[in-house]
Amino acid sequence: MEAGDANSRQIDDDGDKSDEEEKEDRATQSLLNKLIRSNVVNNTNQVEVLQRDPNSPLYSVKTFEELRLKPQLLKGVYEMGFNRPSKIQENALPMMLAEPPQNLIAQSQSGTGKTAAFVLAMLSHVDPSLKWPQCLCISPTYELALQTGKVIEQMGKFYPEVKLAYAVRGHKMERGIKIKEQIVIGTPGTVLDWCIKLKLIDPKKIKVFVLDEADVMIATQGHQDQSIRIQRMLPKGCQMLLFSATFEDSVWKFAERVVPDPNIIKLKREEETLDTIKQYYVLCNSKEDKFNALCNIYGAITIAQAMIFCHTRKTANWLAGQLSKEGHQVALLSGEMAVEQRAAVIERFRDGKEKVLITTNVLFIPFSSVCKFCIDVEQVSVVINFDLPLDKDGNPDNETYLHRIGRTGRFGKRGLAVNMVDSQRSMEILKTYERHFNKKIARLDTHDLDEIEKIAN
Repeated sequence: MEAGDANSRQIDDDGDKSDEEEKEDRATQSLLNKLIRSNVVNNTNQVEVLQRDPNSPLYSVKTFEELRLKPQLLKGVYEMGFNRPSKIQENALPMMLAEPPQNLIAQSQSGTGKTAAFVLAMLSHVDPSLKWPQCLCISPTYELALQTGKVIEQMGKFYPEVKLAYAVRGHKMERGIKIKEQIVIGTPGTVLDWCIKLKLIDPKKIKVFVLDEADVMIATQGHQDQSIRIQRMLPKGCQMLLFSATFEDSVWKFAERVVPDPNIIKLKREEETLDTIKQYYVLCNSKEDKFNALCNIYGAITIAQAMIFCHTRKTANWLAGQLSKEGHQVALLSGEMAVEQRAAVIERFRDGKEKVLITTNVLFIPFSSVCKFCIDVEQVSVVINFDLPLDKDGNPDNETYLHRIGRTGRFGKRGLAVNMVDSQRSMEILKTYERHFNKKIARLDTHDLDEIEKIAN
C-alpha cells in the first residue's frame, strides 16, 4: 500500500481518515466479512442473469449432484457445510463448469457463497496428472489471498492430488524453477513477478483465471494495471471469472477490459426498512447525562443484546468502562484493533458472550453506495446512537443512520432505536433523519420509568 501524500488528512480521534486509509479499509472490511461469515447467509435476494447468448436456455441447479462433480469434490462441498447451492451458486456454477468454458462477471456481497463457487470451478477444471499451474486466482491483499486459499484447501481436502501454491510476499522462490502446483493464488505484484521475472509460471498454460474482490483491487494503487498485464499474458481460450461486491462505473470499466464476451450475474441487495423499528430521542446535556439515561433504559426494560454507537474512540472507551462498572458484559470495537481482533470481538458478540457491543464507525466505513459491512445478530433488540452519525464533513449521514439502526428489527422482529441528543445542532441533525426517512422520532423521558416500559411493548 502506498503512503498517502503529505496533504492527506491523517486519522484523528474522531475517526477521520485520509484517502489512502479509506482504500485500505475496503480490503479490511472485506477480510472481516470473510473471517466472520463462516456459513452462507440465507437471503431472499433476487438474481439477475445477463447471458452472453440470450438465445441459450437459462440453466440453473438446485442441488450439487446436478453438477456431476467428481465424488471427492462433492464430499468436500458437504464437509464444508454446504447442503444446497446458494442463490449465486445456482446460476454461476453451471456457467463456470460448462464446456466449452464461459466467461463470467458476477456481483455478490460477502456471505453469498461466491468464493466457494469459483474454488469449485477451479478444482473441477484441474487435471491432477499435469504438474504445472492451470488455475490462477488473484486477490488484492496477502490476507485475502490466504483466506481464499483456506477455502481451496478445505474443499480439496479429499482431492490431495491437486496442490496449491501461494504467490504472496514472503514466499521466496528461486528463479527459473517451474512450480508443479496446479492452482496458484496470490496478489497481483507477486503473481506478475512469478510470470515475468522469475518465470515460475507459464501463463500460456493457464486454463482458469479468477480475479476476486475487483472493487477492492482497483482501489489499491498499481493493482489494476498489474491485473491487466497478467490477463494479457493468458491464452485466448482461458476462462475469465471476475467477482466484485459492487458495480460502480470504475469497476465496470475494469471488468470489461479483463473479461471479454462475458455472462453477467447480479445479486440484488435487499433493501433495509425502518418499518419494524420504533425510533426515539432523549434530551441530554453531557456524556454523563447520556450514560444515566442509558442506565435508566436498562433498568426499566429487558434487553437481549444492544449495539451502542459512539463518534470517537475516547468516548467508546469511557462508556465501556462505565458500563462494565455497572456489571454489564461489554464488547468494545474500534479502528486501532487488528482485523483478527475485531473479528473475534464480533464473533463473541454474535455468540452471546457479551450483551453490549460498543463501537465507533469502524463497522460502517462507506466504501461504496451499495456495500457496507454489517452485523446480523438475531438477539439485537436495541440500538443506541450515543452520538448521532455524521459524515466526514460533520453533516448528517442518512445512509449510516439507516445501517446503524437497521441492526435491530431484523428477521421479522420489532426493534428499538434510541438517539441521544445533546445540543441544538444534534437536534437539527435528528430532524434531518426524520424528514429524510419520513418517520416520526418521538421524545423519550428516561426519568419516567413507566414511559420507558411502554416503549418495550
